[in-house]
Amino acid sequence: MSDLNRVRVWAEALIRLHLDETWSFGFDNAKRRAGQCDFRTKRITVSRYLAARFEDDDIHQVLLHEVAHALAGHRAAHGPAWRRVARDLGYIGGTTHHGETAEELAPWVGTCPAGHVTYRHRRPSRATSCAKCSKAYDPRFEFAWVRREISSAVRLAARTPR
Repeated sequence: MSDLNRVRVWAEALIRLHLDETWSFGFDNAKRRAGQCDFRTKRITVSRYLAARFEDDDIHQVLLHEVAHALAGHRAAHGPAWRRVARDLGYIGGTTHHGETAEELAPWVGTCPAGHVTYRHRRPSRATSCAKCSKAYDPRFEFAWVRREISSAVRLAARTPR
């Protein structure tokens, strides 16, 4: 699991090496995405919650991914220009974040009639059914949603490497 201080040192070093002094680094509270390149504020951020779960090599790849976005520009998206820049930086490609979320921080818990559980970080806005029970929406497998309170202790524990 990655040490957040070490992640900050790596990020700041990559920014100094590849970008100009207008770019900065920080941690954010994202629970579903690992990193972000914000072109408006010229800031690269990494989720403190997911960084605490990822291995060092995975976080390094996330940082390279975001620096590549900063270098390639907003319009490059994940196209050929971005891929070329990312490869030149040492990004090995592929998905380093496989959908892991900070589930213990999700205030909405849904359970289908078959007992499958899912988590949401935002209040569900419409009826949804279980994808494990039916590929298309089916009211027979609709989730029953319950809101749970997330304590300060749980939030603090989520930031701490396991």
